[in-house]
Amino acid sequence: METITIDQQNILVGIRPIEPGDESTLYDSEVTSLGRAVTKVRRQSGAARVVARTLLGQLGFPQLPILKTRSGVPVWPPGVVGSLAHHDTIAAAAIAGTKRIAALGIDIEPNEPLPENLIELIATPNEQRIYDLHLLKRRDLFVLKEAVYKAYFPLYNHFIEFQDVEIDIPARLGYVAKANCTFSLELLISNNVIGLAYSWPTCGDLAPLI
Repeated sequence: METITIDQQNILVGIRPIEPGDESTLYDSEVTSLGRAVTKVRRQSGAARVVARTLLGQLGFPQLPILKTRSGVPVWPPGVVGSLAHHDTIAAAAIAGTKRIAALGIDIEPNEPLPENLIELIATPNEQRIYDLHLLKRRDLFVLKEAVYKAYFPLYNHFIEFQDVEIDIPARLGYVAKANCTFSLELLISNNVIGLAYSWPTCGDLAPLI
């Protein structure tokens, strides 16, 4: 497993390949919380939880189940925020202590072009003016907006769409106007595109830059 530290080591990020048999790493309670998920989904979920449990172990936590709410939000130990993600072959997780980080979201996609017909769905009109077509065809905005959503939803408990989020890549900020909430962003690009969004204990302090 590869581990990356973010925000002066306040955030731990881990990624690893999804392996056959990862579904067997799930606790019985986790299997129950996944409902009628097919084997592929259980395998992906198991792999992401292996990453998360490894990261939690680095903070001194014992091995424990990571359940999810009816809304699909992972349930973390007291004092921890976190997020899980995967695509077909790679699983990822991010965790942080709540004294430093109030909300955290991660997403991961293969480093492949975005289907062109999705650009207008994902990028706001403002983003389509600011960013060139080369960037819009990448998955950068997609993973960053997914990460913002995963950080945002546990704070506000309501859904947001791609068009509700403005991404300022140079400033590394994501802004949700309906909540006047700004998230810090990290974009990690290799064979995968990883988006990370997080906020400090006060969420609405930063104004939008785009």
